[in-house]
Amino acid sequence: MLDLFYAPTPNGHKITLLLEEIGVPYRITPINIMKDDQFNPDFLSIAPNNRIPALVDHEPSTGEKALSLFESGAMLEYLADKYGQFLPKEGAERYETLQWLHWQMGGLGPMAGQNHHFGRFAPEQIPYAINRYVKETARLYGVLDKQLEGRDYITGAYSIADMAAYPWVAYYEWQQQDIDDFPNLKKWVERIAAREATVRAYARAEEAFDWDKGLEEPHLTTLKIAAEAAR
Repeated sequence: MLDLFYAPTPNGHKITLLLEEIGVPYRITPINIMKDDQFNPDFLSIAPNNRIPALVDHEPSTGEKALSLFESGAMLEYLADKYGQFLPKEGAERYETLQWLHWQMGGLGPMAGQNHHFGRFAPEQIPYAINRYVKETARLYGVLDKQLEGRDYITGAYSIADMAAYPWVAYYEWQQQDIDDFPNLKKWVERIAAREATVRAYARAEEAFDWDKGLEEPHLTTLKIAAEAAR
């Protein structure tokens, strides 16, 4: 059993996109970051940076006790390696995929996240900050648009690099971007959105998560058992 501790944010969606593509069973425990669930001591023992998502694999590929992981990029790489899908095992293609995964983790995600914060959620509108992150998001969109020229997916075949980037670009309107300015990117968004696993992943979020509720039974029990197993 895979336990996924999750909220339906871009980083959370990355993991459900992969799990639905692979087709393995997993259990979602909602962690409502608006209710401060991420500060629950049992969650912190799994995810010491108090951020979602987090994963506990009760039958890890390492053959040891339950394995807990935080950081969505590490989780994508681990799951892709464990199940032998969406990340080449060796050679140049593996490292090309990983470089684009790390590009998302170090660039697109943080910059788009700051864009969301200052443009939509900050208690004070700060024009300098909004302008800075809108422009940097546009630059990163341009980088990805160029990479996608002549390709269906970022490195050719659909991979964890695409799954990492898509949930952020899917919020292009939040980021004050005109997707028509990036024609290759627009087709890529449409292509991924139409995948059956993508549809299932986003539907799973609707079923499993309620922003009006915090941690409650049986989720508290699941979290405690997973945390104890991974210690």
